[in-house]
Amino acid sequence: MSKTLVLMRHGKSSWKDNLPDDERLLKKRAYKDIEHVASAFKHCLDKDFVFKSSYAERAESTAKHFLKQLGIPETHLHIESDLYTFDESSLKAFLYTVDDSLDNLMLFGHNPAFTNLANALGDQYFDNLPTSGLVMMHFKNSSWKDLASGKTILHLFPKNLR
Repeated sequence: MSKTLVLMRHGKSSWKDNLPDDERLLKKRAYKDIEHVASAFKHCLDKDFVFKSSYAERAESTAKHFLKQLGIPETHLHIESDLYTFDESSLKAFLYTVDDSLDNLMLFGHNPAFTNLANALGDQYFDNLPTSGLVMMHFKNSSWKDLASGKTILHLFPKNLR
């Protein structure tokens, strides 16, 4: 079996209210951006995805709003403390723990980890995965532990969808 990995960076977050990093809220604009990306991604739901998010407020809110736009119940979202990382190697380490019975995985999280991982595993280079940006990669591997060179099959950036 092959593997499909989707990385979606959280929506634009607010720096006001002087909240701790993991409690920062989404800006109003983020919800529209998430809706644009979800609408464009809808055609990819011919596969059964497992959805996992960082526990940070901005990532979890992004994931919940994204799933809502696609008519997927929130109960399908799994919150993972290991996804609250900004480090590509920690993100890779998380992927190596994913059960190989799962073939299609979508993660909601943070930069620079997501940009760096997309560049390391995919065949397209991105200067930056923008807020609410999504990258989908396909791998001819049967195990998450063996992910190496994948094919970037889709990228959705809000500024291209508005």
